[in-house]
Amino acid sequence: MAGIYIHIPFCKHKCKYCNFYSVASLSKMKNLVIAVEKEIILRKDYCNNEPIETVYFGGGTPSLLSPDELNKLLLTVKNNFQINNDAEITLEINPDDVNIENAKAWKNIGFNRVSLGVQSFDDNMLLKLGRQHTASISHKSLETLIKTDFKNISVDIIFGIPGLDNRTLVKSLKILIDYDIPHISAYALTVEPDTPLDIMIRKGKENAIDDNSSASQFILTMETLKDAGFVHYEISNYAKNGSYSIHNTNYWKNKIYLGIGPSAHSYNIISRQWNISNIEKYITAINSNHIPAEIEILSQSQKCNEYIMTSIRTIWGTNLENIKNNFGEDYYHIIYKNSIPYLKNGFLNMKNQMLYLSGKGKLFADKITSDLFV
Repeated sequence: MAGIYIHIPFCKHKCKYCNFYSVASLSKMKNLVIAVEKEIILRKDYCNNEPIETVYFGGGTPSLLSPDELNKLLLTVKNNFQINNDAEITLEINPDDVNIENAKAWKNIGFNRVSLGVQSFDDNMLLKLGRQHTASISHKSLETLIKTDFKNISVDIIFGIPGLDNRTLVKSLKILIDYDIPHISAYALTVEPDTPLDIMIRKGKENAIDDNSSASQFILTMETLKDAGFVHYEISNYAKNGSYSIHNTNYWKNKIYLGIGPSAHSYNIISRQWNISNIEKYITAINSNHIPAEIEILSQSQKCNEYIMTSIRTIWGTNLENIKNNFGEDYYHIIYKNSIPYLKNGFLNMKNQMLYLSGKGKLFADKITSDLFV
């Protein structure tokens, strides 16, 4: 099965830490929606008629689109792809876009999952991040979504923020636990080059991120959510009662996905491709029936490394038998050899030819992953 991601690159305001492609002007929104609708039609054969298991509207801030615009795009997807009756259909939303009218409209359109960018329930931390909402607005948005009978709610939280103490982090997590939120994505704050946060740190206007503090808050997050009944099913993702993000899980399970919109990425096992990160050039190309994308045909080693990179981050792990069957004995032996130091020091575990990150291994996931590569 396959998934579709639709990138809406508009924000009311750019957050200090964000390096995703988005713009803080809404002037081209209507033209962009028309172009996205057209790209959906142009790309209808990309998934080789595989059933579509997930549709995900991300950004940017897709909740800035009107219900009519969202409905139009989702109908275009449904008219051009074979969408499963029980497909997971997700909308990323900002707390300040949530009101009872919008929530009811999103539900009626067909969104059965929402991902809410709270980041923190502390107003000082929200100011540091450059978020436009307050903790009070986040509370009201969650109450509205619950009242509207959204069952499948995911909330984003950020830790490792300069000045964030453990008590404040736990308070944010326990608020979500008390709301009975079934899915939490918890991310370590990273400083991406040339973001406002990076510039502020280089100018001495903000403290640098403390890696030790960030690591301890990662452990604290794992422990707090585990005690509350959450399964830590991917490095940054926690779910209870089986409420995994099907869309993101399909990325980690190496399934086909189609990306629509400026800067969106697509993957069909054979190749990766990514659309141009420029709204004007994207609209011009699409209006000329041209997909403005670069394509990379993947080598055998790249395909293998892609599988390792996505699978090792999850509770399902990396299947060495699959590597042997799909890529050959040589690849199997190389990867097993590369894993031995981490198996000896307890950063990796192995059971029935499956490699898993241990609890302490999760702290060094990126390093371990790169060392496993062919």
